[in-house]
Formats: sequence, C-alpha cells, structure tokens
Amino acid sequence: MLPDKDEPSGVGGGQAGPVRSEDPAVTLFRQYLRLRTVHPEPDYDAALQFLDRIALELELPIKKVEVCPGRVIAIITWTGANPLLKSVLLNSHTDVVPVYQEHWRYDAFAAVKDENGNIYGRGTQDMKCVTIQYIEAIRRLKSQGKTLSRTVHMMFVPDEEVGGQKGMEKFVEHPEFKKLNIGFALDEGLANPGEPFTVFYGEKNPWWITVTCPGNPGHGSRFVENTAAEKLRRIINTFLDFRETEKKRLNTSECFTLGDVTTVNMTMVKGGLTYNMVPAEMDVSFDLRIPPTVNLQEFEERIKQWCKEAGDGVSYKFAQKHMNQSVTSTADSDPWWNAFSMTCKAMNMKLKTEIFPAATDSRFIRAVGLPAIGFSPMNHTPILLHDHNEFLNENVFLRGIQVYEQLVASLASVPHLVGEA
Repeated sequence: MLPDKDEPSGVGGGQAGPVRSEDPAVTLFRQYLRLRTVHPEPDYDAALQFLDRIALELELPIKKVEVCPGRVIAIITWTGANPLLKSVLLNSHTDVVPVYQEHWRYDAFAAVKDENGNIYGRGTQDMKCVTIQYIEAIRRLKSQGKTLSRTVHMMFVPDEEVGGQKGMEKFVEHPEFKKLNIGFALDEGLANPGEPFTVFYGEKNPWWITVTCPGNPGHGSRFVENTAAEKLRRIINTFLDFRETEKKRLNTSECFTLGDVTTVNMTMVKGGLTYNMVPAEMDVSFDLRIPPTVNLQEFEERIKQWCKEAGDGVSYKFAQKHMNQSVTSTADSDPWWNAFSMTCKAMNMKLKTEIFPAATDSRFIRAVGLPAIGFSPMNHTPILLHDHNEFLNENVFLRGIQVYEQLVASLASVPHLVGEA
C-alpha cells in the first residue's frame, strides 16, 4: 500500500490511521491508474513500459504492432498445449477519457483509496480494472501450474475512447491479427448497481452525423428570408422530437433497456461570424446509437427525408457510420457461451444479457466474424464510466480476478470444435 495516496481516517483532515496491508493486485491496479493515458495526449509509452514489466514478471512473450504512427497494439501470449486450436482473446484498451478535475473529490490520477476501500481514478471502471484482472488471473493460473489447451492472448489497444480508428479498427485487418487465430473474445462491459452481472452480446452502431443548413445571408437588422437558422431549427426539432419518442419507448414492454432504443444527442452547433450578420451556413451535429434491430438503410432514408423537409440545400455527412449488426450467440448450444455461462453459474453469478448501449472495440471483432462478449465483473457498483469521481471498490476488484481466473480456465479448455485443425 502507498499510504501517501490513501485517504486518512476522518476524511478531510486528522491523523492517518494505521497502515493496512494491501493485496499486491490492488497495488498494481493503482499503479496502472496513475499512468496518464488520458486524451487528448495519452502517455502510451508509459503504458507500454508497464506492460513490458508485466510480461517479464509473467515470463510470457510480448509482441508490439504499430498500426498507425504512435499507435501500438501490445499482445502478451500464453501458448496453450495445442496451439493449433482457436485461441481466446482477452481485450482491453489503455486509454481513458478526460476529466473535469474541479468536480472530483480527489486527484483523478492519484488512485486514492478511501477508508471504505473505494479506489478513485479515471479508468477504475473503464477499463483499467479489467486489464489488471486479466493479468492477475493469468498470474494465478500460471503459479498453480495450470496447463490450458488453448492459447490465451491478452491484448492492449490504444484509442478506443476516440472511436478506435487508429487502434482496433485498423488492427483487425492486419496480418498479425489473423495470426492470433482467435476463436472467442472477451472485452469490456459495464458495472451493475444490483446483484446481477451484465453481459453484452452485441452493441449499437454509432452514427456521428453533421447536418449542414445553407441560407440567405444579410444584415442582422432585417427579416432575411430563408435563413440557415430557420432550417437549423427544423432539423434540431425533428431530431429531438425523435429522441423524445425513443425516450418514451424505454422501459416499456417493447424496450426494456437502453440497448433496445436509438439514442440521439445534439453535441455541436456551429455557424456565424458576428452578431450583426445573418450567416450563410450553420451546422449541427448529433451522436446517434442505433440498436441492431433497426434497419439501417431505412433509418438513413428517414434522415434524408428530415433534411428535405427542413429546406432547400440541407445536407448531411457522417464523421462515423458503422453498419455491422452482428451479435454473439447466447444459445446454450454454443460451446463458447456455454462455457462462459456455466462457469458463472457455478460461481452463483446471476447474468443479465443485453445489447451494449454505447460502443466498444467488440464491434470491430464481431465485424470480422468472431464472437465477442462484453463483460466487466462489477456488480453492486454504480455505473460511473466517463463520470466524475469514477471509482471501484477493492473487494469488487479482487472478486473480479477470481471470476476471470475461472473463466479463462474454462474458455481455454473448450473441447475441440468442428472445423478446428
């Protein structure tokens, strides 16, 4: 334990209480949290140095693949007894989103642990916890002298938090990815405030769209006709009216979770130069997340119609447009899902399967035809990814290592499948 980074007893002042022993896995977790892999300038070199150290400790090889300048994928591999069988991928991303430090109780990169064992820091839930849980699960299995049939790859990728275009999206098309011979992948999920553990078998398609509204310019003192602002208002109203409709569908008999509805949020508005000049053009941008049950071609036709109804010349373009709607089987007959779910059942874990409401690197894995499950073993925990005062309790974290220890052993022992060498 690092007592200078822990909350003293009597929060806000007083003398520090007696130093308690800390599980080495928790200490490692907190060390990793202190690496400032935060956008817009994540320190990826620090993360790679950390992973070099881990590979050395585990006595496992590490491979690094630069998929874009300054963007390196790191892979630590534990070769199985039968390396010709399809492998198991444990994927995690090294980057984290920015913080508004003034809203945090503690320094977001100090990894402070309070008197209740809650560890505060950016990435505690999303998803540095899972990274260390993978590592510690492998460490335990190796120390027990376990031999697994299938190879296990731990993969650490950059830029997930900014869309993955210079990370996983590039890497799934890389020859080194194909060499991994992946049969099944685990990636991040979400916390659950209740007893169940949430498992994600698919996710929404993110569409980031900008609508451009041209109009007549003129002096700010006149009633200029056919302005960009008038068209912009119609577009905004239409998108937000649709947002309200989807919001009302949530928690009905038809749509039980956020993953079942299309979310729409207006995120940027641009236009104008001065107060007294009516602009010739204005833009508005939206973040849409569309579930796999929606016909994407029909939905884009709806957007075209909205633009047409807003006025002459209104157009749109995508900053991001994902069209793959693959989902991973959760049928009992599926050998991968059966191994996953039965292992959880043996640990008395209640699972809740859903469509992921946002987007993760799993979408790129599924897009190349591989099954992937999103799972972070955090129950009885508020969902705080990207939020102020993100934290994870050390007991929940440690329990997650035990969960992965069992899951990795089961998944890497799935019997020979049809079509495998």
